[in-house]
Amino acid sequence: MQINTRNRWQGIVKAIKNGNIIAEVTLEMAPNISVIAIASKVSVEALGLEVGSKANALIKSTEVTLAID
Repeated sequence: MQINTRNRWQGIVKAIKNGNIIAEVTLEMAPNISVIAIASKVSVEALGLEVGSKANALIKSTEVTLAID
């Protein structure tokens, strides 16, 4: 598979919180470094994601905002 998304992080699924329609998937790339993705429950099931699965986070954004106190 080829994709043009430059920000690709490989990790392990650490948690899946299912709602009625969407799921919150926590992907850990390294100890204490993780990202949380929101996906439809249908997509999570179609990908066969479960805790312990390997997965990739593909991040494409037009804006990143930083802030400090």
